[in-house]
Amino acid sequence: MTDNDTPPDLGSALAFIFAELIDGPPRGQAYMLNQGDEGLLRSLERVDWKAANQSAVGGAPIAQHVEHLRYGISLMNRWVGGEENPFEGADWGHAWTTAVGSEQEWTDLRAALAREVEAWKEQLGSVGTGAGMPRRAIRGLIGSVAHLAYHMGAIRQIDRATRGPTDAESHAAMEA
Repeated sequence: MTDNDTPPDLGSALAFIFAELIDGPPRGQAYMLNQGDEGLLRSLERVDWKAANQSAVGGAPIAQHVEHLRYGISLMNRWVGGEENPFEGADWGHAWTTAVGSEQEWTDLRAALAREVEAWKEQLGSVGTGAGMPRRAIRGLIGSVAHLAYHMGAIRQIDRATRGPTDAESHAAMEA
């Protein structure tokens, strides 16, 4: 069996997929995004602060999705950092009232998200096989990756500037 045939442990697989979502896929290894996609963090750089406050019809604006992700992942980081139950009493509604009032506030919010997702990516990578972990914890780890993907999709529906390359564009770039 070669190294490429060895199945990854749960933690490294989750960290790899999470990293693809936030940073874009490594060349030749796209599992969630199309090749050439920059990932969520760089996609958000293409949104100015005013656009971050605008919503699609009836939906939440990008700034609120970003704050919701930042807050939720901060709770996960606190949980694996040893806090017994950071979810108890969590104020999930706060994120959905977020508005950024300047380019600096938008930059700060994106930086705060980047710090949380980088810390969480490290935590995911340290999980190992997951053996001996409670089912609820494993579900939470997997759910954190799926949750990020869900909100990334929502953000990309709100503002076309955040979208990555289409499948056709991705294949054309790989062939060039």
